[in-house]
Amino acid sequence: MTYAGPERRKSSRIKGRFIVSYRILDEADNIDITQTKNLCLGGMLLTTNRRFERGTTLAVEIRLPFERNPIMMMGRVVDSVEITKDLIYDTRLQFLAVDENHRSILNKTVEYYSSQT
Repeated sequence: MTYAGPERRKSSRIKGRFIVSYRILDEADNIDITQTKNLCLGGMLLTTNRRFERGTTLAVEIRLPFERNPIMMMGRVVDSVEITKDLIYDTRLQFLAVDENHRSILNKTVEYYSSQT
């Protein structure tokens, strides 16, 4: 399914496969690992093994090339669409709060990969 409506993004989005661990914020022991499909300063699209309700808050750790340690953030599920029945879902997240240091690392990553295309 391809979105045909107007562009709502406020920042450039890059295609990239970055390692992500995620869990529902209130579930400390239910961590899963996946990868992103794309990333921007405001959010990301990642592949998950379950569907999430819109508005669900996820705790996310993402590994980016310009930082040795994973960046920890929170994201709100904007959409979660089944790609392969009961197996793979495309889940879109909007970042809720990103500190300035992490925002700088995200920005550097987006700028670098944007210049490579």
